[in-house]
Amino acid sequence: MRLFLGSNAKALSLLLAGSLGALTLAAVPGAVPAGAAPAEATAAEPTTYLVGRGISDVTGEAAEVGMMGYSSFDQKASGIHQRQRSRAFVVADRTSGSRVAYVNADLGMIFQSVRQGVLAKLRERYGSLYGEQNVLLSATHTHAGSGGHSHHLAYNLASLGFQKETYRAIVDGIVESVAEAHEDLAPGTVTLGRGELTNASVNRSKTAFDRNPAGDRAAFPGAIDPAMTVLRFRQGGSDIGAISWFATHNTSLTNKNTLLSPDNKGYAAYEWEHDEKGVRYLDNREGFVAAFPNTNAGDMSPNLNLKPGSGPTEDEFENTRIIGDRQFRKAQEIYAGAATPVSGSIDSRLRYVNMEEVTVAGKYTPDGKEHRTCPAMVGASTLAGSVEDGPAIPGFTEGMNSPVAELLKPFDIDPPEWLVGCQYPKASLVPTGLVNAVTPTTPTILPLQIVKIGQFHLVAGPAEYTIVSGLRIRRTVAEELGVPLENVLMQGYANAYSQYVTTPEEYDLQQYEGGSTLYGRHTLPAYQQEFASLAASLRDGTTVDQGPTPPDQSSRQVSLQTGVVMDNPPSGRKFGDVLSGPAASYKRGATVAAEFVTGHPKNDLHRNGTFLEVQRQVNGAWVRHLDDGDWDTTYRWVRINGLTGTSRAVVTWKIAPGTPAGTYRIVHHGDAKSLLGRISAFSGATGAFTVG
Repeated sequence: MRLFLGSNAKALSLLLAGSLGALTLAAVPGAVPAGAAPAEATAAEPTTYLVGRGISDVTGEAAEVGMMGYSSFDQKASGIHQRQRSRAFVVADRTSGSRVAYVNADLGMIFQSVRQGVLAKLRERYGSLYGEQNVLLSATHTHAGSGGHSHHLAYNLASLGFQKETYRAIVDGIVESVAEAHEDLAPGTVTLGRGELTNASVNRSKTAFDRNPAGDRAAFPGAIDPAMTVLRFRQGGSDIGAISWFATHNTSLTNKNTLLSPDNKGYAAYEWEHDEKGVRYLDNREGFVAAFPNTNAGDMSPNLNLKPGSGPTEDEFENTRIIGDRQFRKAQEIYAGAATPVSGSIDSRLRYVNMEEVTVAGKYTPDGKEHRTCPAMVGASTLAGSVEDGPAIPGFTEGMNSPVAELLKPFDIDPPEWLVGCQYPKASLVPTGLVNAVTPTTPTILPLQIVKIGQFHLVAGPAEYTIVSGLRIRRTVAEELGVPLENVLMQGYANAYSQYVTTPEEYDLQQYEGGSTLYGRHTLPAYQQEFASLAASLRDGTTVDQGPTPPDQSSRQVSLQTGVVMDNPPSGRKFGDVLSGPAASYKRGATVAAEFVTGHPKNDLHRNGTFLEVQRQVNGAWVRHLDDGDWDTTYRWVRINGLTGTSRAVVTWKIAPGTPAGTYRIVHHGDAKSLLGRISAFSGATGAFTVG
């Protein structure tokens, strides 16, 4: 979706990019004149910022690539249920020009590789306007996206290594969303609303949660974090978007699903944008942008019956819709009553920290003594997976503690005693912190960030934080800043990825989350200490040492995944031919299916486009009614013969209630690769059929 603007806004975007350096913000309509002191915002009057929103496509390779999230080697993409998108908001102080760019993308994780790629491209476009300090990238944590976009081996295993085209799609899509938000900047306001949602999450690790002190448990009477926080964005008198934070895993779809999808949070965004606001993603016009980011969701599951694909129904796709709808409905309710003005300055701090070498002061540790973090270690219970969301490797169980189980003997891993002691009571599996000397396996240097938008603070951490871990970090930051706890929010899945963060008490039980806490028992206290330091700098207006720069590992990437050799149609057929067409007519609620001769979807990802269209005949012309970003359609790629490169596309459309009566057809867009490497686009269309 492109955001088209008038000439005044175009000039504004150039001004803000620094291209017209001789001008000042006084040239912007509504800006505070140069040299004038800005009026202090009152409690009843929001600050007028410059605000903008943007959205773009980050859908990766849709077939024959391992998917990201469940670490299942059997879960390989075979098509698209809904496209994945990046949603961006820029908020700028009209007086100082200080700004932040906030991104939430329909991805499993934001890997450091992606952040490095995005910042490099933003630097090319805008110089120093958007950089390390003021860009916050976050992921919804869908487990139904393409894998292979990390520069660390541990996160590329299921995708058989680095997948360049998926990585490029993600980086380009995020940059495009930020660019659209930048181009969209105009005077506007931000208001804040809060509420609770209690039927879209369950604690999947309650035995570990119960190990926490009573004071922590009392903050979460249902053992869940029900808080939903919503920012409402307006330009003048028009609503332009919302960010709705809520803690639940984006795992309604199981590791048996092989269609790309943004899962329940993506459905919530789609329902608000498409169904409620009429956004048509391929129409290249302004539209409402609704982001549904996660917070501290490390132990929060959407599978209410505590087993994969179960709860509230036994249909994983229906669960995706229901859990997404519940988030949307609550967010919409909070949005309508979001009356607290956001007012004050825009600011941010970021520091890179070597998380394997933090000396933690007794102020932050349970026993009041100084401790150190450890070189990263993957625990045995990590390989067990979370039985509530997606078990991983058979034979491994949650709660596997030292001494190392017999199951680990075949791995022939013998970490040094000092590391085993440091990570105790973790059942040592792979000392990735030591393996990093040979090949980048898990991250060592991580970005920690705090973003301030008026009185609202986002603590951006590169991991999955349990609800009590998030609470302790929020308390630490709020105390350092001297602000109410409710004005500090934990933004997990941000800027990089390093698995889980549990409390020391939860760590001792070595459930899945504890086994996946890489840097040992004092990982959380280390985060509390480092975030406290950032908060103090933000409070005092001082600069921070940015810390050690994480290395660029792009030159060390390999892939074992074969590419497309060639495509061939079946004998007597050509690309785009209909192999199986629809019936003559359908009732609403029925499912239409069509099959086409096709090429491999890796030949062209059709990013910001579509592999399918449901077209309706209007005044004698065929008009797009739905595409592969819509909930009611699916595009599935099926290989027929690997030796000849023959494949077919299966397109389905479940006709929703309320679909206009009329004449329709199904269209497939694809691309074929010749033996000499030439890629050619093609399209095919079924015959017409009626709906009524």
